[in-house]
Amino acid sequence: MARILIADDEPYMREMLKDILEDAGHVVQIATDGEEAEAVFARLQPDLLITDILMPRKGGLKLIGDLRSRGFMVPIIAISGGGKDGKLRFLSTAVTFANVTSLDKPFGHQELLDAVAKALG
Repeated sequence: MARILIADDEPYMREMLKDILEDAGHVVQIATDGEEAEAVFARLQPDLLITDILMPRKGGLKLIGDLRSRGFMVPIIAISGGGKDGKLRFLSTAVTFANVTSLDKPFGHQELLDAVAKALG
């Protein structure tokens, strides 16, 4: 069982990820954007962060960069559907940070669980 923080601005996606991961036995907290995620991160000290890339106020790339610059090396799974038209490709940038993997939206339940298991080692 791991403590997992999910940052995503889409309510449906947050709840779906939370349900899947809680059903797998994890303790899950959610945040609606990168700013909220940073505040929750400081309190929770999660074992894993799953963050969307495109979010209001503070996106996933900025969140990842800020956490890494402060020395937090928690594993991160970056997720994105590529924006409204699906053409924006930020995941290749996200994985240049240490200990970051990625998942393209949409992804299946088992794909998520496999990525979480791999990220947690």
